[in-house]
Amino acid sequence: MFILSIFNIIRHILKWLVGLFFVSTILSVLLYKWIPVPISPLMVIRCVEQVGRGEKIRLKHHWVDKEKMSRYLPVAVLASEDQRFYTHHGFDFKEIGHAIHERQTGKRQRGGSTISQQTAKNVFLWPESSWLRKGFEVYFTALIEIFWSKERILEVYLNTIEMGDGIYGAEAVAQQHFKCTAHELTRAQCALIAATLPNPLRYSSAHPSRYMMKRQLAIMKQMKHIDLVPGFGKPKS
Repeated sequence: MFILSIFNIIRHILKWLVGLFFVSTILSVLLYKWIPVPISPLMVIRCVEQVGRGEKIRLKHHWVDKEKMSRYLPVAVLASEDQRFYTHHGFDFKEIGHAIHERQTGKRQRGGSTISQQTAKNVFLWPESSWLRKGFEVYFTALIEIFWSKERILEVYLNTIEMGDGIYGAEAVAQQHFKCTAHELTRAQCALIAATLPNPLRYSSAHPSRYMMKRQLAIMKQMKHIDLVPGFGKPKS
């Protein structure tokens, strides 16, 4: 009888925790549909790592609405990261298939993550890859695809993505690397920023290598085939 009572208590606690998880996560996604994301788990983790190494905290992040970003920036990241962004619902199964094939054949591996998946990871999760995180990533990706518009996903992505050492988002990288605002970024500068995104701690848009310049040119060619994204670079009426 005592064991049965303990079991019932544990079951009720688990049901309460599961319910709390779903309610809190859905509310968080709904909240970020309207308000800026002030800080992300990655930003906190990077700051902790810096302190652990005895370094001064480096955190440059300033949210700007999509109207205050260059109209070329979302085009550049779509060209570089996710050209089927507007035709998938969060998961690009064609790219996932390519990534699995390359892993199986021992070729150079590439990521199969969409911008939606990267946004879900940046805003709600931690960076280290694991099956647990991947499971949560699928869940949050589905939520933001359901509750956010594609333009909102891009806006959040471009405000939270790591773009350099201690640099997060369009406004911070524009100020730190190009001495301008996110709205003033040129087409070439946007392509250069997009070229760093596979590894912004290794590749710098402030000091681009020859490899980076080649990627920039390739991205600019792809940008010609992508339409401007509604709402970006235009003041509110």
